[in-house]
Amino acid sequence: MTARSLPRSYETAVDEIRALQAANWPAQVPQDPTGLPGLVGITDYVWHWAQQTPDAPAVSFYGITWDYRTLADQALRWAGWLQAAGVEPGARVGILAGNCPQFTAIMLGTLAAGCVHVPINPMFREHELTHELTDAGVSVLVAEEPLLPLVRSVLDRTAVRRVLRLAPSAPLVAGGVPLPDVLAAPIEDAAEPEWHAAVAGSVPASPQPAEADALAALNYTGGTTGMPKGCEHTQGDMVYTAVTITAAQGQRVGQERSASIIFVPIFWIAGEDFGILAPLVNGGQVHLLRRWDVSLVLELIEREHATTMLGTVDNYVELLEQAAGRDLSSLHTALAMSFVLKLTPQIRQQWREVTGHVIREASYGMTETHTGDTITLGFQDEDRDLTAEPVFCGLPVPGTDILIVDDELAPVPVGSAGQIIVRSPSLLKGYYGRPDDTAAALHDGWLHTGDTGRLDEWGALHYLGRNKEMIKVNGMSVFPSEVEAILRLHPQVATLAVVPMPDPDRGQRPLAFVELLPEASVTAADLTEWARENMAPYKVPVVEVVSGLPMTATGKVKKGDLFERARERAERP
Repeated sequence: MTARSLPRSYETAVDEIRALQAANWPAQVPQDPTGLPGLVGITDYVWHWAQQTPDAPAVSFYGITWDYRTLADQALRWAGWLQAAGVEPGARVGILAGNCPQFTAIMLGTLAAGCVHVPINPMFREHELTHELTDAGVSVLVAEEPLLPLVRSVLDRTAVRRVLRLAPSAPLVAGGVPLPDVLAAPIEDAAEPEWHAAVAGSVPASPQPAEADALAALNYTGGTTGMPKGCEHTQGDMVYTAVTITAAQGQRVGQERSASIIFVPIFWIAGEDFGILAPLVNGGQVHLLRRWDVSLVLELIEREHATTMLGTVDNYVELLEQAAGRDLSSLHTALAMSFVLKLTPQIRQQWREVTGHVIREASYGMTETHTGDTITLGFQDEDRDLTAEPVFCGLPVPGTDILIVDDELAPVPVGSAGQIIVRSPSLLKGYYGRPDDTAAALHDGWLHTGDTGRLDEWGALHYLGRNKEMIKVNGMSVFPSEVEAILRLHPQVATLAVVPMPDPDRGQRPLAFVELLPEASVTAADLTEWARENMAPYKVPVVEVVSGLPMTATGKVKKGDLFERARERAERP
């Protein structure tokens, strides 16, 4: 498929917007951020810090800490294991796990071996896991021990030939550290080789310079049609993201050894950016948690002097509720994600009174761009960022351009609404194995996001609404097409349509209007239970069985009618 040619006025529009942005650039933010000389890949940075500051803490986890020497050694031993096992460069290596230090080492070692990192959501069920393993062509998989029965059940439908089991608690057990409630002791008798034992007995690979433009990761994202697609990203993408995230926090690479608290999942692209890439590029430390724990987070801020955190507004409100008598002044960078609760001037003022610092929204971004596309620092005076209508996302990070276009793909005047399009050095290189989807999304180096927004008189982005097909459940993206594709596998479902339904506790939930086959005997409750067994918990829809769906004259579902029905259902007592 040939990509569409874009209007010649694009560069003129870019020049106009860049002039506005330069005139309003925040004084705190470097306009020309750079990484360290000669380091082009994330692995280059890890080898650099392991040589320069080997004893500096890199990853901490419930009482144990790996310094940069240890992290590099674990990564290179994993790379050596892959090479000794005959795993060729370019092979896809999957990791099915939650937050733990080994996740970071496995990612780095996979890249060091020239292989492709494929992070997989550990909440997946059978159909989702089978799809991602087969779509990516994963040949080696590291999976958390409790997930091994699920993995075994799908192996014969995939290209996976080697499976290693991962016990997140193993470093704590080895160090004699008591296990917290969120971690279980390692399994002793599983058939699969245990990852720690495997790398302990392997010969470390020699660290090699990274190839900035080689395929390094497949980060999966949903879409408006079909099942999730793998976004092709490189180590160059990773470093650009880390460098510009650092700039967006008002610093240059290496200026500060940050100590970040990360409990958002690092298999998720935002978790990878803020929990792996940005800290490691800066030689900083990450306090990894399996899940949100307000008491532990308070301790990490007060005792360990954590400097940075990415969390939801709800998380920060809970910290404020328990902050009496605590010293939270070290946390100078508090980045918020508004999903259920929204960041308000009142919450910001309470945070300032307690910590002496400003809490602000993180940024606009998506998996296709590697996230972290905008800067909100410097716009908090008089709460301009929070009182602007509607959602204020800030200026694009250095090197990234954002335009707003109309239905004909022509740039619109400043202040007018339209589709957000993005051009960035960290833009996906394509959807893996999907040239048609790639051609539909990428036009002359610009990603057409499907999101709606506008640019203001400062050149700052205002987000008006996501692609109307996407649903956000506690911040996790759910595309109706994914839920529909799995529910269609039920033998008694004739057809269906999934739309977002407002939810006061989760932001939104999927609502599935399902038409059954004439002989069907299942109920809405039966289908809900079936969905729980076959898809990640946050994707499970509310099910409403209907006798028919509203259709257009051309045979398409009138989703606009269903949006209204979803709103009405959400308002019922």
